[in-house]
Amino acid sequence: MLITPERLASFDEASVAMLARRLEYDDYPNPFEGLSDWHLLRALAIHRPELTAPYAHLIDQEPFDED
Repeated sequence: MLITPERLASFDEASVAMLARRLEYDDYPNPFEGLSDWHLLRALAIHRPELTAPYAHLIDQEPFDED
């Protein structure tokens, strides 16, 4: 499913909590579904950070040194 502004706008605290719960439990039938949820949570963190603050630990955005 595409990540559109309309889709991001449809999320509220409860739906973000359900998304985060799925990521916490990592119980997906295939890895692509988990990756899709991670991308969605990351997009929400960028566009609606007020909803994702409690789940920052699920979004690996820390810079890293490749050296």
